[in-house]
Amino acid sequence: MICNNININNSGILEFAGQDTTCLAKKYGTPLYLLDENKIRDNCKTYVNAMAKAYGDNFAVLYASKANSFKKIYNIVNEENMCVDVVSVGEIYTALKAGYPLSKAYFHSNNKTDADVDFAIKNGVGYFVVDNAEELDVIDATAKKYGICQNILLRLTPGIDTHTYEAVNTGKVDSKFGTAIETGQAYKIVEKTLTFNNIKLCGFHCHIGSMVFDSDTFLRGADIMLDFIYKVKTELNLVTEQLDLGGGYGVRYTKNDPVIDIEKNILQVSDFIKNKCYKLNITVPKILLEPGRSIVADAGMTLYTVGTVKKITGYKNYVSVDGGMTDNPRYALYGSEYTLFLANKASQKSTLECDVVGRCCESGDIIQQNVLLPEAERGDILAVCTTGAYNYSMAMNYNRIARPPIVMLKDGSNYVAVKRETLDDLIANDL
Repeated sequence: MICNNININNSGILEFAGQDTTCLAKKYGTPLYLLDENKIRDNCKTYVNAMAKAYGDNFAVLYASKANSFKKIYNIVNEENMCVDVVSVGEIYTALKAGYPLSKAYFHSNNKTDADVDFAIKNGVGYFVVDNAEELDVIDATAKKYGICQNILLRLTPGIDTHTYEAVNTGKVDSKFGTAIETGQAYKIVEKTLTFNNIKLCGFHCHIGSMVFDSDTFLRGADIMLDFIYKVKTELNLVTEQLDLGGGYGVRYTKNDPVIDIEKNILQVSDFIKNKCYKLNITVPKILLEPGRSIVADAGMTLYTVGTVKKITGYKNYVSVDGGMTDNPRYALYGSEYTLFLANKASQKSTLECDVVGRCCESGDIIQQNVLLPEAERGDILAVCTTGAYNYSMAMNYNRIARPPIVMLKDGSNYVAVKRETLDDLIANDL
């Protein structure tokens, strides 16, 4: 199996987190998002423990909220001693209502509005990750209005290509995110930042990209960022307190994806950073990482009910389910690969080659193409693995389809963390 929380029981039924998926589908209906709370906590501990081993107490692990944001997740990561990054007022508000201490929150976005800045400062967000010079002016003025000095990191682009999906490659010079080091603009924005009275520059942030499977890009990113830190120390007398290296490592969507030893990779990066800082004669800054996908992705599974099974003689077969791009648009966006099962026939031989498609009036509404499944029929339960990240958070109401609930699985029990949308929810804002 691609993950240790998935197995097939003696009755040939797919289990997730030790629970019968067909029973869960019957109890809660489909489409249905499942999240394994124990797996989420284990993933949090993996990062926190590895970072502690690598850096002592000179680190922070930030959960990247964009991967999956709902109230319960903030309770969990807070209990696991993690900070969070947030990218919108909506994520800030969700964390706030969950009781998360916003002093531990880092506010991203390449285009924060004046209202966004005001809301975040008024509600005590600990750090802004500043993307551009215009943002500095707004933060300084707003912080002055509230009588505070706002902590910030500057987001810089080190100019690295990660050879990952173009849509999630964020470290290049020509990215919409951050300020480029290569062009000299990063140095200029540091100079500007130091002129403000209501802003404290605490350090720098970079984010190379998503679905990184080894430490190479982190090493290259750290190398460039530490050279920049040395430059601003020697030329501007700025001591960098924090260095945020961005997102976490990739996850296994299929058996072809590698297994990652996260602790080994983190220790490899920390050794490089310590040696580089020693050579440059600079203090090792507090190191931050921002895993999101690798915290929740393999803790998730989505269940559907099969409807139409269409076999076009001489061409191809289609297995349609009661969800689709409304609850998982990632195939439409990236061509993302997944591992699929017929949950009630998990031990049967896979003989049907088909495209698994959704119910939307859209030809691009595809979950996965060219899949091998057991012979499918109406009423079967289809499971899509590794859907804990960027599925619920990207879900939408296209075709006026209601979004599924999130059911948490923990220690053999299950409970609703996000309720299923109703038809009344769909029209709640209509006048």
